[in-house]
Amino acid sequence: RDRLASVDDPFDKPPCRGCSSYLTEPYIKCAECGPAPFLLCLQCFTRGFEYKKHQSDHKYEIMTSDFPVLEPGWTAQEEMALLEAVMDCGFGNWWDVAYQMRTKTKEECESHYMKNFINNPLFSSTLLSLRRAKDSCYADGAIPFKPSDDPPRPTFDSVLSRDMAGYMPARADFMEEFDNYAEWDLKDIDFVDDDSDILHALKLAVVDIYHSRLKERQRRKKIIRDHGLINLRKFQMLERCYPKEVQELYEVMRRFARVVGPTEHDKFIESHARAKVYERVKRMREDERRKRTMLNDVLQYIQDGRACQQWLSKQAAIDAGVTPAVTTITVSGRRSAPPLNLTGLPGTEKLDEREKELCQVVRLVPGAYLEYKQALLNECRRQGGLRLAQARALIKIDVNKTRKIYDFLIKEGYITKA
Repeated sequence: RDRLASVDDPFDKPPCRGCSSYLTEPYIKCAECGPAPFLLCLQCFTRGFEYKKHQSDHKYEIMTSDFPVLEPGWTAQEEMALLEAVMDCGFGNWWDVAYQMRTKTKEECESHYMKNFINNPLFSSTLLSLRRAKDSCYADGAIPFKPSDDPPRPTFDSVLSRDMAGYMPARADFMEEFDNYAEWDLKDIDFVDDDSDILHALKLAVVDIYHSRLKERQRRKKIIRDHGLINLRKFQMLERCYPKEVQELYEVMRRFARVVGPTEHDKFIESHARAKVYERVKRMREDERRKRTMLNDVLQYIQDGRACQQWLSKQAAIDAGVTPAVTTITVSGRRSAPPLNLTGLPGTEKLDEREKELCQVVRLVPGAYLEYKQALLNECRRQGGLRLAQARALIKIDVNKTRKIYDFLIKEGYITKA
């Protein structure tokens, strides 16, 4: 499963291939169909929608941005919503930012932004330089283009010129700038001596607005220059040098590049890629530890034929790539599987005490439980109720675990029986 996805803007992604509706998170991506992504909403996925080469038994990924990035309690979706709100409402207007966010209070927005984007050493170099530039003149001269080599100088209206968005290297300008007609609001303004105080203040306000638009134009130019986006082809060729999983991370996290410098952004991506490698190695280590544990149990009760048969069944399931049922080797005195230790597992902080107890008893990691819970809640709201058979068809795990999750959600009032 890939938990990384873009911010939940349905217009940024293709519609559902089953019902053509706009996708909202979480949604499903087929891991075997390609290269164009084959995306399905949860409703079409649960119905087993098939189209051309896509089959209902294909491997799949659950796409969601409901995971923390900088600190617990703030998802990636909320991080992007905060940045958008600050850009729309302005730095310091925390009441308006919180109103646009809707999920956080004024104090939470201000504290989180100051801690992670202003006072954080990872971002401070870029953001504070923009802050200091507030009182400086933004139009002293053209922005020089300083890559490692001389930028290309294509002929006007050539293919390369269009790829470079009309950039003119000799002038360090674009044929068409961002907010290209900002100067039109100033063309008829003339300060004269007989202007009233109100009229004079209005004219000054128009000039201030124009300056803020110039600052935004300058900010965007700086991002393009720092990240080497003018020569787009060369930038894309450099990205292709990375492994596929790192390329996918770059695509997902591209929007965060505007708040950090290129070096910091590369470090940010590489740290996430290494975290994926760590998780993969950790799973391999846990598999080996589970094999050793089962072997020790068999050696301990080698005279018990039933225990040996149970171990052989589990070993065959592991070798076949199938997750074995969570049971323990038994002798004359049956002993149950030990509770799962949730310490350090992602998603534990989102569970209440009763949910933690359930995950420990059924030996289910919190992240998987939260996804199963959300899928059952969505199906229950859609159907107006949920039967156990529907729950078992929706989440493909051990039927006994599904019953325990279903009974728990019924008891706690999360879902209702159909």
